[in-house]
Amino acid sequence: MKYDPKQIEKKWQDEWEKTGVFHASNDYSKPKYYALIEFPYPSGQGLHVGHPRSYTAMDIIARKRRMQGYNVLYPIGWDAFGLPTENYAIKNHIHPSVVTKQNIARFKKQLKSLGISFDWSREINTTDPEYYKWTQWIFLQLFKHGLAYKKEMAVNWCTSCKCVLANEEVVNGVCERCGSEVVRKVKSQWMLKITDYAQRLIDDLALVDYPDRVKAQQKNWIGRSTGAEVDFSTTAGDKLTVYTTRPDTLYGVTYMVLSPEHPYLEKWKDKIKNIEEVRAYQAEAAKKSDFERTELVKDKTGVRLEGVNGINPVNGKEIPIFISDYVLVTYGTGAIMAVPAHDTRDWEFAKKFGLPIIEVVKGGNVQEEAFTDCNTGIMVNSGILDGLTVEEAKKKIIEYLTEKGIGRPKVNYKLRDWVFSRQRYWGEPIPIVICPKCGYVPVPESELPLRLPDVESYEPTDNGESPLAHMTDWVNTTCPHCGGPAKRETDTMPQWAGSSWYFLRYMDPHNNEKFADEKAIKYWSPVDWYNGGMEHTTLHLLYSRFWHKFLYDIGVVPTPEPYQKRTSHGMILGENGEKMSKSRGNVINPDEIVNEYGADTMRLYEMFIGDFEKAAPWSTHGIKGCRRFIERYWNLQDILCDGEEIREELQIPFNKAIKKVGEDVENLKFNTAIATLMSLINDITAVGSITRGELRIFTILLNLFAPHVCEEVWSVQNLGSGMVCQQPWPKYDESKCADATIEIAVQVNGKVRARLTLPSDVTKEQALNEAKTNDRISQVIAGKNIVKEIYVPGKLVNLVVK
Repeated sequence: MKYDPKQIEKKWQDEWEKTGVFHASNDYSKPKYYALIEFPYPSGQGLHVGHPRSYTAMDIIARKRRMQGYNVLYPIGWDAFGLPTENYAIKNHIHPSVVTKQNIARFKKQLKSLGISFDWSREINTTDPEYYKWTQWIFLQLFKHGLAYKKEMAVNWCTSCKCVLANEEVVNGVCERCGSEVVRKVKSQWMLKITDYAQRLIDDLALVDYPDRVKAQQKNWIGRSTGAEVDFSTTAGDKLTVYTTRPDTLYGVTYMVLSPEHPYLEKWKDKIKNIEEVRAYQAEAAKKSDFERTELVKDKTGVRLEGVNGINPVNGKEIPIFISDYVLVTYGTGAIMAVPAHDTRDWEFAKKFGLPIIEVVKGGNVQEEAFTDCNTGIMVNSGILDGLTVEEAKKKIIEYLTEKGIGRPKVNYKLRDWVFSRQRYWGEPIPIVICPKCGYVPVPESELPLRLPDVESYEPTDNGESPLAHMTDWVNTTCPHCGGPAKRETDTMPQWAGSSWYFLRYMDPHNNEKFADEKAIKYWSPVDWYNGGMEHTTLHLLYSRFWHKFLYDIGVVPTPEPYQKRTSHGMILGENGEKMSKSRGNVINPDEIVNEYGADTMRLYEMFIGDFEKAAPWSTHGIKGCRRFIERYWNLQDILCDGEEIREELQIPFNKAIKKVGEDVENLKFNTAIATLMSLINDITAVGSITRGELRIFTILLNLFAPHVCEEVWSVQNLGSGMVCQQPWPKYDESKCADATIEIAVQVNGKVRARLTLPSDVTKEQALNEAKTNDRISQVIAGKNIVKEIYVPGKLVNLVVK
């Protein structure tokens, strides 16, 4: 009987679908387990072999949990709004909705061919009006609670995508998606006040099981710092407030710098004698992205404000004020105090413009270079702070500033409010009406979903307006508040919107009255285990945590955090060790692998390829080895014999395998779990036969990784009632997990000279005696004195001789 995956795999996929064996139950009395993957973006290219790595890993967890008696929710859906689909649609003159439908159909067919145990009855799609109705509902709650607002501001504008990007979507000065130049434009934008949640987003990381590097990414992006706000008087009569983490260095401040967008520049235009020079510099700065402006290695540029000076609050000295593009109006107060002696950027600026450099923390030669290793040290040239340590000085100066009413302690964050609107077509319409009398008015919740209208031209406009702005029949409406003429908001939401709450919709995906029933949310919350790529452990994780915390605050979810556990996988590289891409010509199509080797082989190989959390290169040789292993399992049927028990000679390897596979799966060590099964099949082959009881256990263990072939063997050999996936997870006997013998290395003066096989309960005296009487060792130590005997239990003997 030959192994034929093409016949076997489709048969069992159809059977699983027909029986609904992987559907989560609505019986809330059972213990639950919610396993989640990042739902895919259905692109035109379809799946590549990197996608199934995460899906298969969580499938293994979901299958094991079902065997452990849990009611498992392992859902799937589509993150289908966004720029890639829209850009493809524009290029190929196909409506985005048609493109999306085609892409989802392709992805769905590919995923089903892999035998992933998704609950397809709960499938969702972010472009479905019945889904984005609730995305819009959440936006309205944010608006009603003052967390969604509109603001005119300088934004990042992608010159190719022709839309606004959040700061997080600009990488190294270019668009994260298309790689095109990003420039600055002033536009009116919808913002979400994520900064109100900055501290909680840090503090609540203590509640969850995330890898340290993921927690560090979250904290670094939020960028909490402690310091002080300090008020500087000016000769213009206005007060300039700066934020600093180093108030102890105030005596070293020799100039100030404003952002080119600072509002005081307009206020002081009649006092600034070189206002035309200032205007020209502002115009140049507006062409640069935040990344370009804050790049440390670039030349420092700026213009001094002639006619207005600042006044150092601790010594009363007048100091010049400059504008420079390295100061951002969105960070702190848009104004900084400069201490060139102890900051490299300030030092370079001071040298270029001939400004004083005053040492205030002892150490280094500040006329030659900035002394930046000054977090500890003694204060000098600092008046009331002289002789104090840095820490003492920080405390004293904040007390002094507070007492004088010219400063106060302050916690600051790098995190900025989320730029939420996009001037594109393929996104959720923002459910706001703009009334000339009433201002921004929410669309009544009873009128949701506000559907995305069908448009002939969905190309972005050169003037920065959304294509929806041309849909006058849709745009022109009446104000829900006063009934007068009004216009709809024509910006749409970013792709992040639908993915910020999708895990909640899976809990009750067909509910038309609310985004999910309270009982369902209470039962399934939080997600027990969420796996995804490291590239999404900053922004998507941050945004979805923010939305969830808001929903928690308004009482519609029961937990402050959405995901209890988060893990990440490494990507699969091409055979040349480089990232897979069409341009490199190293992309592997999973359809071809499934067609040639079978889905079980592909699943097994993706889990065996290496450390799950690290990148690994694809290997055709490696996948052939996994196919041979499955064939060896299939051929166990040829040596099947009667017997329901595990035979004595296989007790230890079977019990060890049950324990090892179970533990390794929990620790994402899939490669060593599979290696254990490979070793076990060697033990079985050495015996020459396998009992029905032994085959039953082996099949249950292997089922996690290669479910189709296991279901077939289970069925053909009638190993038990129901399917393999419905069996209980096997138990092991701890007393039978220890080897009867162990291997001990014998060293002489630290060099291994022999290896001994000894009973696992060998004593120190026995091990030393066996070592010294071993033929090879006795020859090495002949005629020498043993000056020291070292025994490491179960591992080695070391004899030190002279």
